[in-house]
Amino acid sequence: MRFRGSTIFVTGGAGFIGSAVIRHLLDETEAFVVNIDKLTYASNLDSIPQATGHPRYRFAQVDICDETALRALFDRHEPKAVMNLAAESHVDRSIDGPAEFVRTNIVGTFALLQEALQYWRRLDPRSRASFRFLHVSTDEVYGSLGAQGLFSETTPYRPNSPYSASKASSDHLVRAWRETFELPTLVTNCSNNYGPYQFPEKLIPHMIIRGLAGEDLPVYGDGRNVRDWLYVEDHALALTSVLQHGRVGETYNIGARSERTNLDVVHAICDVLDQIRPSNRGPRRASVNFVADRPGHDRRYAIDPTKLERELGWRAEQDFETGIEKTVAWYVAQQRWWQEILARGYKTHRQGVA
Repeated sequence: MRFRGSTIFVTGGAGFIGSAVIRHLLDETEAFVVNIDKLTYASNLDSIPQATGHPRYRFAQVDICDETALRALFDRHEPKAVMNLAAESHVDRSIDGPAEFVRTNIVGTFALLQEALQYWRRLDPRSRASFRFLHVSTDEVYGSLGAQGLFSETTPYRPNSPYSASKASSDHLVRAWRETFELPTLVTNCSNNYGPYQFPEKLIPHMIIRGLAGEDLPVYGDGRNVRDWLYVEDHALALTSVLQHGRVGETYNIGARSERTNLDVVHAICDVLDQIRPSNRGPRRASVNFVADRPGHDRRYAIDPTKLERELGWRAEQDFETGIEKTVAWYVAQQRWWQEILARGYKTHRQGVA
């Protein structure tokens, strides 16, 4: 069984992708998991239902900028790996308030690297050789593509939003700690994730929830911005594969070869909702409403996952059609999960208009 006898730190484990990683580790491996999360507005421990009472799970409410608290966790649990998924991630929020993105994504990654390095240096040679630090990043660091081409691991960085700039900075820190201090690090850059337990501010859950409520469906600009969509459970498997088999110092791009325009995504959601929860107002595509575009909105992202597929044998199990059906069905069936978020005061108003 994978990761038998290994303690793995997952930072940001109460977030969307982090919780998917922890669910996978608890269900499909023998790893002992320590979930390190600050519990920001987008965190939700209910996203890991199997964690309650689980013998291989611990939770620590810790900010990754808190070096003292991190040091205590390293001393107490002696991990064999760190998976860093703690990040502020919503582009619109980064436009309105970039400071928190700089703090968490850059300063927090620095603090985590420093504490991981000090811990790693204290290990015996065999433990040092097996230790891994996996930093999880985004394809947005590469900037915007034209109509053709794909992002590869050698694509130059050209971030265009405060969010992507903060993630690009953290990627460079991780690389530098490998090159300068020999900390055994890896980096992954993924395409847009979707699936169960995603916070309602992101495009797909936002549209599902509004569609269920019979509200208008606002689409930025002309709706032709293209994203490459990755089902979150496929991403979790990819990350654990990189952690287990990836080459130290390497970057791996993770994508599902599922490019869609934003308008195509919204239309697909409408069609699935119309099928499983018909509205007496008629087809939901009629509710699409084009609104002012996001400032600096990148036109197209697309990932080339060939390196990951070739070297580690990973393949996405869900294409966009099957993944969006599963996702819409989950939000329809699990309304209590997201309704509790709305009840806590989350507002679905537009952000990031600058």
